[in-house]
This record gives sequence, structure tokens and C-alpha cells, in this order.
Amino acid sequence: MSDSKKLKKAVILVAGFGTRFLPATKAQPKEMLPLVDKPIVQYLVEEAALAGLKEIVLVTGKNKRAIEDHFDRAPELEQFLESRGKSDLAKIVREVSSLARVAYVRQKEQKGTADAVLTARPFVGDEPFAVMSGDDIIDTGDKPSALAQMIAVYQKYGAPVTCLMRVAPENTHRYGVIDGEEVEPGVWKIKRAVEKPAQGSAPTNLATITKFIMTPDFLPYLERVPAVHGELYIPPAMEAYIKDGHEFYGCEVKGEWYDCGNKLGYMKGAVQYALRHPEIGDEFRRYLKGLNL
Repeated sequence: MSDSKKLKKAVILVAGFGTRFLPATKAQPKEMLPLVDKPIVQYLVEEAALAGLKEIVLVTGKNKRAIEDHFDRAPELEQFLESRGKSDLAKIVREVSSLARVAYVRQKEQKGTADAVLTARPFVGDEPFAVMSGDDIIDTGDKPSALAQMIAVYQKYGAPVTCLMRVAPENTHRYGVIDGEEVEPGVWKIKRAVEKPAQGSAPTNLATITKFIMTPDFLPYLERVPAVHGELYIPPAMEAYIKDGHEFYGCEVKGEWYDCGNKLGYMKGAVQYALRHPEIGDEFRRYLKGLNL
């Protein structure tokens, strides 16, 4: 694959208000809510960096300064920890700021995911890039990360890729849903994409979540999507792109998806990450077993 087609950059969307978590998100970004001792957004930056994408832009909004501070150096805190003999914690704090080269651009209005991606267009230039939602955590255990699985599909087919997760048929109206041909196990050549289909009309239960590999020729389609209730979504751009004869693939990711944009998904993720945590996992498991549920 030529250098012009290699993935180097990731765009992470963290501009949302987080209204489902009010009042907790009144003064802090929802992406800074922790799964045990690490904020949601850090899991995403780590996933991108481990997949080799070391240039990251965070599309932010108002009241997101805490995210910028989190990925900045904190020399006073590091010095304090070192002076107290807590070199292990100082190392953890220092490593956060060295995960990747992180830049920030602000989405001035809440106009949807397609608009948020376009806000980062000057950063990505004429290169392919990954897009990740600040809400979605996918735990793949000892398998390659969700992003790594998607990159493998992109490298094989040389076309845009979206992350697919199966949802309950009664919930398909909440998501963008695809129809397509399974060209190999877990890889779909998409024939059409429907944003939030009416109840009972979805072609499949394969939901496309906001995790993509995008190519430069796809971006003009994002500019032309019609607004739905004032927001611009990505699946209509996928539909138009495919109708024009371009290929778009879906990667049915192997892993457990936690939609941290809602309370239940977030709590499920928090419990699972706590159970695996090396410091508290065993004790937390014993606590849960002792509950009279």
C-alpha cells in the first residue's frame, strides 16, 4: 500500500453535551467519566495509538477543557508524586501526555457526526483517516482492537470501512443499519445504509456505529447530506457514495460493545472493566457475588 493510502491519523468526536448524564456532565465532559480509574476518552486515544495512529485530533465543543488538560503535561503533579515516593503514579501521569500527538478543533454548533468529521477536514488533508466516537468502547479482550480489525479490512480492500455490531431487532430503529453481502466471515460489502429505520423496517440487525476508516473521496459526500432534525448523519453519505458506484465495507467487530453514551451502557462497561482491574477485580467480584439481588 502506497504512503498516500497508509493510515496515520485519527479523529475522535467528543463535542456532545452529554445530556443523558446530567447533572454529572454539567461541569465536566461525559468523555472524562471514568471506567474505574481511566476516562473513556483515554481508552480511545490508546486504541488509536496502539493501532499505529499517532496523530490525533479531538473534535471538541464548549466546556471540554478538561480533555485538553488530561492529555497535557502536568509537571507540578508529577513533581508532587515523585516527592511523596509515588514514582509509579508519576509514570502513569507522564505516559498519558506521551500517547500521541494530540490536536484540538472545536465544533461550533451541535450539528451531528457528519459535521463534526468535516470540522477536522483541515487536519486530515488528502489522507485516509480513522473516526471514533467518544461514546463507544469495544472490549476485544486478547483479540486485536476494533480499530485494528477495521484497518485490516481497509488494507485488504482499499475502501472506506465502518464498524458493525449486531443489535436486538427491536432496537434497530435507534441506529444506522446496513444491508449487504458477506464477502468473507465478518466482512460485508455494503449495498445500502439506512439511518434510524422505522420500527420493523430495518433490512438487517447490523448497526453501523460511529467508528470508521474514511478515504478522501468520501468527504464530499458528507458535505451534501440532508439535515435530519437539524443534524447531519454519516449513513446517508454512505448510501449516496455506494449509489455512485463506490465500494464501502463493514467489519463485524469481534468484541463486547459498551455504548457509553447512555447510562446503562456506561454502567455495564464500568462493571466489566472493574472485574478485570488488577487492583480491585477479585475483591469487586466477591462483592458482587455477595449481593442479595
